[in-house]
Order: sequence, then C-alpha cells, then structure tokens
Amino acid sequence: MNTSTSVSKFSRNSARYRGFGEVKEWHSTRFGLEGKSDFAHFRICVFQDGIIRVQASLFENFESNPYSVIAFPENVHFELIEKESQLILTTSLLRMILHLKTFNLSFFDLEGKLLNADDSLGVSWIGSEVTAYKQVQKEEKFIGLGEKTGNLNRFGNAFTNWNTDYFAYGVGDDPLYMSIPFYMGVHEKGAYGIFFDNTHKTVFNFGASTNRFVYFSAEDGDLDYYFIHQPTVTEIISSYTWLTGRMQMPPKWALGFQQCRYSYYPDSEVYTVAQTFRDKKMPADVIYLDIHHMEGYKVFTFDGEKFSDPKAMISRLKEKGFKVVVIMDPGIKSQKGYLPYTEGLKEDLFVKYPDGKTYEAQVWPGWCAFPDFTKEETRSWWAEKMAFYTDAGVDGFWTDMNEPASWGQFTPNLIEFEYEGEKASHRKARNIYGMQMARSAKEGSAFQNPDKRPFVLTRSGFAGIQRFAAAWTGDNVASEEHMLAGIRLVNSLGLSGVSFAGYDVGGFAGEASKSLFARWMSIAAFAPFYRAHSMINSKDAEPWAFGEEVEEISRNYMKLRYRLLTTLYSKFYSSSQSGLPVAESLAVQFTQDQTIYQSAFQNQYLFCDSFLVAPVESTKGITKVYLPEGGWYYLYSDQKHSGIQTIYQDCPLNYLPIYVKGGQIFTMQSDVAFTEGTHDGILRIHVYKGKTGSEYLHYEDAGEGLEYLSDVFFKRKIKYDSKSETLTFDSVEGKYPSDFKTLKIYFHGFSNDTVSLADKNFKLQREDFAFLGKLTEFDPLPEHNHPYFEIKNLPYFELDHLTEPFEILGLK
Repeated sequence: MNTSTSVSKFSRNSARYRGFGEVKEWHSTRFGLEGKSDFAHFRICVFQDGIIRVQASLFENFESNPYSVIAFPENVHFELIEKESQLILTTSLLRMILHLKTFNLSFFDLEGKLLNADDSLGVSWIGSEVTAYKQVQKEEKFIGLGEKTGNLNRFGNAFTNWNTDYFAYGVGDDPLYMSIPFYMGVHEKGAYGIFFDNTHKTVFNFGASTNRFVYFSAEDGDLDYYFIHQPTVTEIISSYTWLTGRMQMPPKWALGFQQCRYSYYPDSEVYTVAQTFRDKKMPADVIYLDIHHMEGYKVFTFDGEKFSDPKAMISRLKEKGFKVVVIMDPGIKSQKGYLPYTEGLKEDLFVKYPDGKTYEAQVWPGWCAFPDFTKEETRSWWAEKMAFYTDAGVDGFWTDMNEPASWGQFTPNLIEFEYEGEKASHRKARNIYGMQMARSAKEGSAFQNPDKRPFVLTRSGFAGIQRFAAAWTGDNVASEEHMLAGIRLVNSLGLSGVSFAGYDVGGFAGEASKSLFARWMSIAAFAPFYRAHSMINSKDAEPWAFGEEVEEISRNYMKLRYRLLTTLYSKFYSSSQSGLPVAESLAVQFTQDQTIYQSAFQNQYLFCDSFLVAPVESTKGITKVYLPEGGWYYLYSDQKHSGIQTIYQDCPLNYLPIYVKGGQIFTMQSDVAFTEGTHDGILRIHVYKGKTGSEYLHYEDAGEGLEYLSDVFFKRKIKYDSKSETLTFDSVEGKYPSDFKTLKIYFHGFSNDTVSLADKNFKLQREDFAFLGKLTEFDPLPEHNHPYFEIKNLPYFELDHLTEPFEILGLK
C-alpha cells in the first residue's frame, strides 16, 4: 500500500471513532515513560508523588499550553515494572496501571482502592477531536470546574469551556466568561482531581445523555491532563495550585467594600458618592470608574468634559481614604490620530487575519483592533500605556470585555495570535486571551508602581488566572435565584484555585427589591470580593438608596466585615501560601457527608475557616440549616448546636444565619472607616470551646507594599488544644511591628471563672459585648427583644501585647 492510499483511507475514516490502540513500543524516561501505537504517541510524566501527567497525540511532537502550568517535574522516586501486558507505575501516593493492549489507564491508592479508570473506549479521536472516556465509580460526585452554574455536584450535566460574553445569563446557562478545566471526583474509596490542560473549546460530560461513562474532550489539540491524588480534597486543591500557581497577597484595601456603577459621571457625582459613604459612616475603600470616564469609550483617555482634572479628582478621593479602579477594555478604536491605534499598527501588536490584515470588530468605541496579548511585545507596550492611568493616581485595574467580546458574538476562527511564537488560531487562543490581558494589566501595574502590590479584577480567564487577578462573575441579574447562584459560582471558583472572587452585589441587570439588596449585602460581607455594581438606566443602587432599614442593615454588615479584616487578611495570606479557598464549599472539609450535596444545603459554605454561612432568600423568615460534624455556635447569641443535624433557624433580614465552628479561633478589630483607618489598638481574639482544637495563623504587614516578601511581616500561630484546654501563643515571626498593642481574649462556651497565665491566675471579667450595636426598631421579631448582633455576658481578659510565646491554662 503506498503512502497516498494510506493517507486517503485515514482521512475517510477520520470522522469515526478511532481508539488509541495497542501500545507497540515504549521506553522509560527520567520522569516516567513514553511510547506509541500504530498511529498515536503517548508520554507519561511523574510531576510529584501525587501528580501524573498523561499526554496522547496523533503527532510525534506534543503540544503544550505555555500559560497555565508553572511547575516542573520533581525528582520523585517511582517504580516502573512490566507484568502481564501491563505497565505498573508506583509512587509513594498512588499506583497507575497502563494496559498495553488498549492504552487504558487505571489509578489506585496504595491500599489498592480504585480511584479512577478509563472506560474500555479509552483515549480516542474523531477527526481532530480528542476524548478521554472514564468509568463512573459507585455514588461518584464531581465538583469544581470553575465558573459553572448549576449544582455543587456536577453529575448528570455537561459543560463547555468557551469564554463567552453573556449579559444577564440564566442561573443554569453555560458557557460563561471563564474556563477552568479542572474538576475533582469524590466517592467512597477516595478523591482525585483531573486538570485537562488544553486551551481549545472543551467539553466535560458528567453523565448527560449517557449512563455508560463520563468524558472530557477538546475539539483539537492533544490530550494533556494531570491526574492528582491526595488523601483529602484540601490537599488536591493545593496540588492543583502548585501546578498552576497561587494568588499574590493583594493590597489590604482590595478586601474592603467597593462601589461601582455603569457609570458614575461627572466627577461631581463621584465626589458625592464617596462623601456619602463617609457621612453615613458606612466603611468603604474603592470607587470604580466604568466606561463613561473615557472619551468616546477609548481606553487610555479621560472625557475632558466629564472629568476635567482626573488627577485632582483622584487626589481628593484619596484624602477621603478611597482608592480608584478604572475599567480597561481591549478594543482599540480604529481611528487615525488615536495614538494607541497608530502605535499598535506600527509595532505590529494587533490580532491579524492570515493574510496580514488587522482584524477588526465592533465594541463600545465602534470598529476596533485587538491587542495580541499572547505576544510579549504587546504586553510590554500595554504596560507602558498604563502610565496614563497611574500618573493620574489610579490604584487598580478592571479588565472587562476580554473574552474577547464583540457585537455579534461570533469571532472568526481563522484570525491568528502570536501564542508566544507558536502561532495559533482563535480556536486555540480564545480561552486564554482574557487571562493574558489580566497578566498584562498586572505586569503593567507592577511596572508603573514597582513598590506596590497590583490589584486587577477580570471577567475572563483560564486555569492559572489566580496568579494575575481577582475574578467576578459578570453581568448577573437582580433576583433571589441569581444571589444564590453567585454563591455557588464563587465557591466553585474556590474549588478551582481562584480564592479571590465575588459577584455584583444587588445584581447588575434589573433592579433589586429592598429586601433582596439587604440580604445580598449581608451575604456578600462574607465573600472574598465585596463589590456592589449596577447598570445604566436603572435606579440608584448604593447601600443608602433603598430606605432607612436597608441602609442600617447594610451598614451593620459592612462594619462587621471591617471588624473581621484581621481574620480575613490572615486568611488571604494563608490562601496565598496554600491555594485553598477563602470561601470554602462544605465539600472541601466534609467531602463524604452526603447531605451537603442536597439542593437545600449546597449553598452553605465556610468563610475564613470559622464561619458557617447559610445563605437564604430575602423572602424567607425561617430556613433549614444543615450543621455538619462538630459543634456549632449561633453567631449572635452563642447558642450551641451539635453537628450532623438539620435545624430550623429564624432568618429575618437583619440576621443572616451564621455559625461559628466549635474549637475555632478568629480575631476582630474596632470600627474603621476604611482599611487604612486608625483602630483602637486592641486585637480581639475569640476562642470557641470544642471537642477538637484548631490553629489560627494571625498575619499582619504594611498592607500595600512588597516588603512582606523580605520578612517584613508579623506572623503568629495561636493554638487551641481541646484536650488540655490550653490556648498557646507561639513566638512571633517577621520584622513588622504589630499594629495592635493589647490582646483582649473572649471565651465562648467555657464555664471557668479563672485562667492561668505564667503561674498567675486571672479572674475572667464579663461584659455585654456587642458586635455592631443595637437595631431594635427594625427587628422583624420585636417580641424576641433581641439587641442587634449582641453576644451577652461574655467572659474575657486583657493583657498587654506579648511577642514571646505564652500559654493560657485552665479553660473548661
């Protein structure tokens, strides 16, 4: 048979299923093994004891995504033996069996429990589409996959990864703005993660329209996935973020409340909004400038009529304690004389057609060219252009419309991107375009202000986006359903490595009712990213715009957020080190508890390790709450509940159901108007009695600079041992002097009247400790006579701040 006949026959059959086939030859390598069948090639690489990379291709040279994985294989000891048509690869954490007759893979833990296995159809191609078919284990659940609507458990549904501008999306719609092709499978035998590192359009089918298998596929490119196993979901997430990176510690001001509208203008309106926050004593840190700050929607411009002196405006806002974040869209207006367009053409920085002509599409400014952020020269140019904003005093950057979006929503696939010298079509480059724009914004911010931490917020991204930006869930809708769907989106992003995420409080599209806005403000106080945002031609949607009751409820939860900044900032530091979420789905710590996956309870989550948040619609006055294993204290009264039970909880608008886990520690500070405001110097430490203890890492630094990377931080572990009833303060690490001079320790659930410190007994004092003050006139349950957010008669003691280690004994 001559070559041309063979190629023709392969071409005619390419539209049908074609399995990888029998492995004809293989050999071991430094990090694993590689080999081939009659027409396909494979490579298996051990990255860590619990991470194995699997690659399969129709071509001898494997493709690789240059953007997501930043780790390299470690020198891991593994054993590789051939036995009865099988290759068995064993590390200290898992065992992989490769069946040579079919190239099917099976993954086991070292006890022989099957974690994941290929269906007999295995790895295959249909034309250029590559697919891995996987068996479903008994009662297996699938979680993660980033910004995906739907249930916590993805089983029974299919999802597409294709970054899409989707205004007012439905609570079950897919795809949305961001693609993270990483999920975890959990079942009675254990848990694993799979990261499919292919930037083309991909599909993950977890049993939709089939009862035989689950699968993931890409419309083109190689099969390239990382199989991850660790004993817990927590460790699997840490392993995934070891591969794809973790967020940099953000500036502290980015953790405060942020106010946005499409759009605030002219500058007098911006002043008014900022001053109203201060007049009404509502803590806030950030004001956003949406697209109307620009001249004709052109990036790197200010509208000279609406903003006659932006530098002076921003300076005045800073005097009030506000930072300013501006929007940046990628579309560069195709206009002669507009410098960014002229420079982009001259320096060959735009996305092009294959014949070399510049690709143009319509967005806000009209017909636009699009910078090719997959080109290093473009990213450097963008960083230089950002001086326009930083010279005016802008603090942060909001990259929007970066899917990339355009009117018509149908970008031609033949347009070409540099893709770091590899050259790629839109099919391969689309999903990483937004991530690379966010990267450009972060690098540009760092270039312009090298001594400050960048803050970038992005709508679009791909696996690894957490290294460059915070994420928000796009153009949501003012509805009860969207409020709860946004919580699941943020929790799913947390499962997928994106710790710093949030949603538009109050809903972007439509108009929130008074009760909906109040409830949303309370829930979002327990979100990593806390921003209210609403669209043009809608009613005002600031926290004071809904009447006195909503204003008071909003103020109280905003104040609670700021009192908890010590805990939140400490958790962000821990997350930057471990990759674990700040808002954590209950599936992380209570993976095998079947109740948490039920629709009634799947919105619940842990915030900063200590707080169980039970979101509920604003229309309900009572709700069911599931308390998983452990003891739980109702935040507002210290009423204790045992775990593994469902309770009914009153939930009037001013009482979002929140519980503190027994055995946990968290800290608080006094009220401040913004994150850099002056507090009273007292660090309030709250310790909750429990059957199991915990360890709290308290962290401080200057809040905005990079000195913390050179040990200029204050770090201390506080440990609660439930068996010996001892609270231990470890020695201080770092060179930063603490912002707190006094420790005030509150004991919840303990019955003792004295504690011992360095052989000296202290009589516990008692006070009525109010979190936020009283609000009885708006209490929907006045017969209960509940002071607002008050924990009564709490025992505490106070001492001067100590840097040396010490222990507190005698807790009962």
